[in-house]
Amino acid sequence: MFHFRLQTLLRMRIAERDQRLAELAKALRAEEVLRAEDRQVAHEQAIVAVRSQALKSPGAGDVDGLLQTHRYELVLSATRKQLATQIQQVQAEVERRRLVVVEADRQVRVLEKLKERQSQAHRRETDRHEAKIFDEMAVIGYSRRREVST
Repeated sequence: MFHFRLQTLLRMRIAERDQRLAELAKALRAEEVLRAEDRQVAHEQAIVAVRSQALKSPGAGDVDGLLQTHRYELVLSATRKQLATQIQQVQAEVERRRLVVVEADRQVRVLEKLKERQSQAHRRETDRHEAKIFDEMAVIGYSRRREVST
């Protein structure tokens, strides 16, 4: 029976890779949340822009409403800039975590490949040993048959 001596290390590396994948998934979710928030703010900006145009039209004459709308446009613009900065930071973190996952996966594959090679070598050795035993049994059987016939 084949026993891989580094099985514990392989299990540890697999657990580490799975942990890194979970961390990457969290970063991707964070990026998606930020993007959804940015889309929401952009939508709100579009609504405010339409409202602002309506207030600027001739005969509207609501200066306070126009000032409030303009202030809100500035707040939304600043919010989008902040979200863009956060998205860039999260994207950098996502890329960093993706590279960590790639390295962890490479380490797992190296150990799995080593395990497979050792398993194949063990199988070949077992097959050779069995063939040797069968050959010896055949020789003994042949010798016994010859002794009985003579």
